[in-house]
Amino acid sequence: MEFKGKTTTCPSPISVPTLISNSLSPSSSPSSQSFYPTIPSPSQSPPMAQPSPPPIIVSPCAACKILRRRCSEKCVLAPYFPPTDPLKFTIAHRVFGASNIVKFLQEIPVSQRADAVSSMVYEANARIRDPVYGCAGAICHLQKQVSELQAQLAKSQAELVNMHSQQANLVALICMEMSHSQEQMFQPQPHIDMSNFVDDNNFGSAWEPLWT
Repeated sequence: MEFKGKTTTCPSPISVPTLISNSLSPSSSPSSQSFYPTIPSPSQSPPMAQPSPPPIIVSPCAACKILRRRCSEKCVLAPYFPPTDPLKFTIAHRVFGASNIVKFLQEIPVSQRADAVSSMVYEANARIRDPVYGCAGAICHLQKQVSELQAQLAKSQAELVNMHSQQANLVALICMEMSHSQEQMFQPQPHIDMSNFVDDNNFGSAWEPLWT
């Protein structure tokens, strides 16, 4: 026997990703978003937060800014003339010139360039203060102060030696007096001969005839 029934069509199954995508779509209503929340897949881990690199501020050095030229990455003057201190390069450039500074820095090792820049800036400052003698005048002044201080030191040392000798002489004199006084204390007393003196009894008997 054959049974002929009414055939019914089942609705096509709706997958979970379709529902999730529908819930995330802008056209979805708030009620659908509340019923179908977004659930991350276990196989997909959230991305790790990577530390952002420090911001690199690309700014021309003080030398290139004053000279109005483009500052490259291999600029010789950039490590020693930062943009925050333009007066440093202005003073050195005024006395030596930018080309001479670059030429001098290229001729010496990198480990000595910082000291060389400090020396050039100091000498330029001295030359601006004293155009005639420059740093030589400051050196002579310092040498004069050193010689004066050395003379004062020698004088103080001589006075100190004199005071030590006087103190030693005074201590020796005090020790001699103390030893002399101790010798006098322990020295035996001299013997006194009492035979030279007249006995009281003999003295009375000698005067008896006078009374009689």
